[in-house]
Amino acid sequence: MSRESYQDLKPTIWVGKRGITDVMIDEIRRQLKDRKIVKVRWLRNTEVDPEEIAASAGATLVEVRGRTLVLAERRSRSPGRDSRNI
Repeated sequence: MSRESYQDLKPTIWVGKRGITDVMIDEIRRQLKDRKIVKVRWLRNTEVDPEEIAASAGATLVEVRGRTLVLAERRSRSPGRDSRNI
């Protein structure tokens, strides 16, 4: 997916005044498994650390713009398939 198309992606997770909860992290994981890319938005009065969300969900932080972040499913490497070892 190109960087321009992230703007067209609609947020599927909305963070409210309670902030990020364990249930929300589980939902992000579930959506990443189904969709591969998830867009998250949060309220102005909510403190959010995008890197912490990505780490908690086991995802890759793709982009942060304003109060919106994009997460992608972390690709798992196959053992012995590291391109540096070729």
